[in-house]
Amino acid sequence: MNRLIASSAITLIVVFGMLSAETAHAKDKVSIYEVTVTNITRGQIISPPIVISHNKDFQFFSLGKPAPTGLPELAEEGMTGTLEAELGTMDSVFRYKTAEPPDNFIMPGASKTVEIETKGHFRFLSVAAMLVSSNDAFLAIRGVYARSWKDEAVDARAYDAGSELNSELCEFVPGPTTTPCATAEAGHDPSTPEGYVYIHSGIHGMGDLDPADFDWQNPVATIMVQKVK
Repeated sequence: MNRLIASSAITLIVVFGMLSAETAHAKDKVSIYEVTVTNITRGQIISPPIVISHNKDFQFFSLGKPAPTGLPELAEEGMTGTLEAELGTMDSVFRYKTAEPPDNFIMPGASKTVEIETKGHFRFLSVAAMLVSSNDAFLAIRGVYARSWKDEAVDARAYDAGSELNSELCEFVPGPTTTPCATAEAGHDPSTPEGYVYIHSGIHGMGDLDPADFDWQNPVATIMVQKVK
């Protein structure tokens, strides 16, 4: 009887050790996902999107609260440099990547794919990009779980960073040559902004932007997440 008990105990120890090793391997394994952003607006151009892999502790932004440091630059200018520098200091972030040239702007009806790595608990994905013909509108998805057994399509809504007043004036709206507000460098509207992130209400024709071409009804993009390996 004692030999049987000892043998069973040894078996359990071996099995537990094997399971622990497999669990540790799973946590260390790096997976690659393709994140494809498709522009479903009529006339808005989408800036090069940034894709972030992170754990459940990462907070991209919160509705009703001021935009974090790097978000206004993305929402107003389509630039991700400040945001990337901020992400690089966060323990909750594993990888981040911005769409690269050529043709990194996403035209209406077109798509752009970014590859991103995930690992262990860092299996959540967030995406953001500017709606170019706007003051500070941006699209985003937050904390989508990257599933390994199926593709996942997510609709992205438009948000307002609350960092610049929605004057819709071209002197405060940047854009490439294919936009109505094509300028080498647009300025920042000095008027008092809203001061918090909220669901964007669209283009209303108050300035130089025609709602018939540049307004939207949410969502503004479809984002497909597919595992590569």
